[in-house]
Amino acid sequence: MADKNIVVIMGGRSSEHEVSLISAATVIENINTDKYNIVMIGITKDGQWKLVDSLDRVKDGSWVKSHTRAYISPDTDRKELCLIRGDRVETVDIDVVFPVLHGMNGEDGTLQGLLELAHIPYVGCGVLASACSMDKFYTKIIVDSIGIRQAKFVGVRRSELRDMDEVIARVEKEIPYPVFVKPSKAGSSQGVSKASDRDQLVAALELAAQHDTKILVEETIVGRELECAVLGGADVRASGVGEVLAADEFYSYEAKYNNAESKTVVGPVLPEGKEEEIRENAMAIFKALDGYGLSRVDFFLTNDTNEVVFNEINTLPGFTAISMYPMLWEAKGLDKKALIQELIDLAMVRYDG
Repeated sequence: MADKNIVVIMGGRSSEHEVSLISAATVIENINTDKYNIVMIGITKDGQWKLVDSLDRVKDGSWVKSHTRAYISPDTDRKELCLIRGDRVETVDIDVVFPVLHGMNGEDGTLQGLLELAHIPYVGCGVLASACSMDKFYTKIIVDSIGIRQAKFVGVRRSELRDMDEVIARVEKEIPYPVFVKPSKAGSSQGVSKASDRDQLVAALELAAQHDTKILVEETIVGRELECAVLGGADVRASGVGEVLAADEFYSYEAKYNNAESKTVVGPVLPEGKEEEIRENAMAIFKALDGYGLSRVDFFLTNDTNEVVFNEINTLPGFTAISMYPMLWEAKGLDKKALIQELIDLAMVRYDG
């Protein structure tokens, strides 16, 4: 038996629950079991924490029926997982946590805050970077401060939709149609739509408001969709660049996960100097947001001028079969097992430092 316990947390209450489970299965399969005993915790869609007793139950979804509840103690003196089996409570020491949670209530700094309270090492970005990167509106404010080009935007609060005419007028004053409308904190393109006129904009705002209290309306950038993976702590490095070839008009949730025509390409042919510009920008944005461990940074390359335009950053990118983050590092010679071990090592370096 290994002498350290790693707790992998998956599922969650966000709209990316199912994607999280697929990512978690990949992570679990690539953890070095000579070093770590793996303890799996699933969070149901209604927020119950449960012990998952096998990888098969992750894959078939039957873990939600588990009768063993699980809690992480926030007590810094304990560093333990409490398992409740009927009227008995068992405890398991925690050496490190790998949160494989996408979206709200997992990637947004909330879980990271709990782990900071408990003083437990964990993989990935801290509270500040997680919270700011999850909120696209505040990401844009920070990226503006370092002078990197991004789409023009207007922020809208859900409460402001009571005066829809005023909101529409404000958007139309700042940005020409067509525009993209996004929930500020939703992930995997959930609740995102494109609006080409006023009626479509109203419908898009109402859809986005179902996912978040803040909404981002953005200028449409016509160009290639490119992604770059960032890895590190004090020393940060960037992978090469990958390209998304969406089967839909944009890389929606359906196009991303349910349309086999969507493709990703590692190492696409780019104009001279653009790959290095994307890599440098990705690292600069990661540092500006106080990133740590890992992130995937997304860009556009405009069709008309070959201008690099920042799109968004994901602090816990997917680890599914079609996810760009691990593919980009594999292309650099870092396979999934080595990548996951490096992420765990970085978690321990931050804790020890």
